[in-house]
Amino acid sequence: MLFYHMFLMQGGYWYSMHYRKKERELERLKTPMPRVSILIPAHNEEVVIGDTLEAMSNLNYPSERLEVIVINDNSNDLTGEIAEKYAQKYTFIKVIHTKPPNGGKGKSGALNNGLRMSTGDIICVYDADNCPEPDAIYWLALALVNDRKAGAIVGKFRVVNANKNLLTRLINVETLTFQWLAQAGRWFWFKMATIPGTNFAIRRSILEELGGWDEKALSEDTELSFRVYNLGYYIRFFPSAVTWEQEPESIKVWWRQRTRWARGNIYVIVKFILGFHKLKSRRIGIDLLYFLFTYLLFFGGVLISHAIFIINLFIDLNLSIGLVSYLLLIIGFLLFVTEGILSISMEKGQLTKKNFLAIIFMYFSYSQMWLFLVIYASFLEIKRVLFRQEVKWYKTKRFEQTAIPKDKTA
Repeated sequence: MLFYHMFLMQGGYWYSMHYRKKERELERLKTPMPRVSILIPAHNEEVVIGDTLEAMSNLNYPSERLEVIVINDNSNDLTGEIAEKYAQKYTFIKVIHTKPPNGGKGKSGALNNGLRMSTGDIICVYDADNCPEPDAIYWLALALVNDRKAGAIVGKFRVVNANKNLLTRLINVETLTFQWLAQAGRWFWFKMATIPGTNFAIRRSILEELGGWDEKALSEDTELSFRVYNLGYYIRFFPSAVTWEQEPESIKVWWRQRTRWARGNIYVIVKFILGFHKLKSRRIGIDLLYFLFTYLLFFGGVLISHAIFIINLFIDLNLSIGLVSYLLLIIGFLLFVTEGILSISMEKGQLTKKNFLAIIFMYFSYSQMWLFLVIYASFLEIKRVLFRQEVKWYKTKRFEQTAIPKDKTA
């Protein structure tokens, strides 16, 4: 897996050196801008929704071709009131208030409600804690309308509270690695990327053909990606479109958010493996194989390795560490650190001593936490299936918003 990640990282690095050419190509086309609907699902987001809508009001996109829809999904705080104030000030901002039984079911349900009320040919999605840079929608829409083979265009997200504490610094490294390794690398080599939960554009016609978002999926973005592939489209990663988002500032919030992600990915793996024989696009097999290696073989192998180590502390298993084992341990560590350094080096101001030390610390701490998290998420999913439990959506807790760094990238 680590060698495969290095392969992806090489592709991500090469892509980072050349994607600006695409910007110049798109601008030379002078394409008329399509009508865009931005969906913002919001449940109890009073802490951040004002900053998000302020960012929407500053977008460099023709207001007559823009529609921002806030889905106030069964909130019991001031989310609705704050959103309505912006709707009164800007004609292109609208607010939908949903209540049970149609509302309060989670992000997928809120997005489906917003889709039914939208009018744009292109649908963009942003989480309620996101502050897209002014040109974000411009690049997403321009890239999608000029690429018939693309079913969706996904942008880049940066961590607005990266320097808040050690946890957010580690998450910042994780997100940069994910984007320049998994997103950019897979796009460079395989013309594949995964739709994230925010900062992406998708054709309305595709969503209507697919019947919208799967309301049973906790990782609605990954699940949607697989169905877009199955229609014969690819998903382009285009880092010119940038948004800034907030990440968990406490272990408790991180654990609950990441557990939802892991459970959602496990759901997607099972869903598409069971129905693999019905799939039209075998491209999906590449991503399914990657998820299988990650959640079963990779995490399983590490778990067995840890178990043997712990057992050997109490019971002599007559094991000896040979030269090959030492080499593999050292190579694994160096590959991990190299991937992290390459990732942060692609972003202005991120290649610092603190981030370098964070990557080393990450190998022994943050990465190990993921192991136990996946075990816990797997247990919850198995229990849900066996006892036919209803899927419950956990909304990530928000914190007071942090100002966007001055050295932001475009």
